[in-house]
Amino acid sequence: MNRLRTLTALAGALALSLATGCAQGGSGGASAHTVTYWLWDANQLPAYQACAKGFERENPGLDVRITQLGWSDYWTKLTAGFIAGTQPDVFTDHIQKFGQFADLKVLEPLDDLGIENSAYQPGLAANWTGQDGHRYGAPKDWDTVALFYDANSAKAAGLTAGQLDDLSWNPKDGGTFEKAIARLTVDRNGRRGDEPGFDKHHVKVYGLASQGGGNGDGQTQWSMFTASAGWSYTEKARWGTHYQYDSKTFQSVVKWYFGLAKKGYMAPFSDYNVQSNQGNTQVAAGKAAATFDGAWMISTYHGFKGKDIKAALTPVGPTGKRATMMNGLADSITKGAHNKAGARKWVAYLASDACQSVVGKYGVVFPATPAGTQAAIAAYKKQGVDVSAFTEPVADKKDFRTFSYPITNYAADVTALMQPAMEDIYGNGKPVSSLDEANSQINLILDQ
Repeated sequence: MNRLRTLTALAGALALSLATGCAQGGSGGASAHTVTYWLWDANQLPAYQACAKGFERENPGLDVRITQLGWSDYWTKLTAGFIAGTQPDVFTDHIQKFGQFADLKVLEPLDDLGIENSAYQPGLAANWTGQDGHRYGAPKDWDTVALFYDANSAKAAGLTAGQLDDLSWNPKDGGTFEKAIARLTVDRNGRRGDEPGFDKHHVKVYGLASQGGGNGDGQTQWSMFTASAGWSYTEKARWGTHYQYDSKTFQSVVKWYFGLAKKGYMAPFSDYNVQSNQGNTQVAAGKAAATFDGAWMISTYHGFKGKDIKAALTPVGPTGKRATMMNGLADSITKGAHNKAGARKWVAYLASDACQSVVGKYGVVFPATPAGTQAAIAAYKKQGVDVSAFTEPVADKKDFRTFSYPITNYAADVTALMQPAMEDIYGNGKPVSSLDEANSQINLILDQ
């Protein structure tokens, strides 16, 4: 396949760049006294600038130079940096990218940093161990997904916060979740989705915003439903070799979920744009009453003018549990880092309570250590923001299932195949059985 040839070519280019990058000085030619660090979230930049000051005080002679880039530019420039030998010493890593980076051997092992799984929220540290048994990421922060909703829209629909926090669903009739979403939906004549005469072709306010097709992970789209129905991406939690998009359980959930758009309760695929019109912008504009989104968006939603935004737990599924993806970022050191000794000190500091408690106080993300998490909860409370819909799933393993992004090789190839497949189902009405072919192609790649 072309994608495999492309990946093989990239691996060769990266191998060459790692050999030449060290000779050129790597990391853009930074001095031995400088540690270069990249991140993508502008909201977190001030927090990490504060961490850098604390680190520099403890390590005289070392300076941290931080570069912040937008999400898309970030990965493009990072990959180009690996090839050109201009990669940073340290960068914020994403679990979805980790498998490919580990396979291409562009990450430095971090086994000597003494990272203990028990020092962080459950599961966060273990996810960053490669198939070779080496650690390649130091836990940084975590997020879960919940249902953001406009409290004023809920009140007008006669729905209380307690009701929205106690929803359940199933793929046959949608349960109380679908009933609530229908109730929140209003057509141009003022009729609600659960009232006679509702016009699904002329909807003024959708009960649920469009978050797109969800690619192959469905983090803020369908993952909470497929997981609470008992489905998993692959045959094992980490480094699986066979995806399960051909599962009847998965396909029945996807058919029901995208069917909400056919009923007029969820915004159509045409309303979604990854750059300019995601779920949060639809809610802000009053085009949708609710949407599933991640904890990293808490500050954004609570900044909407004229909106009283609340968050509810994900609904209980057929397994009797609620489910939410628990994603955790990490800090990784590049194989071609110019200042590896300084980078190790910086990553160890980033993973410590000393830094993570500082980050937590900024109230923009949940740091990976329990102390950092508590600092964030306190910061949000000071802002008047209730974040329990995001933190409760982490504390309550009896009633909640938390799960990670699929951690496998060839994640980019999975996305390349699943994105159009899911969009065809959502936007073009293609049958869910079409996922059988996409799944076969994906597993053929993983079997290479």
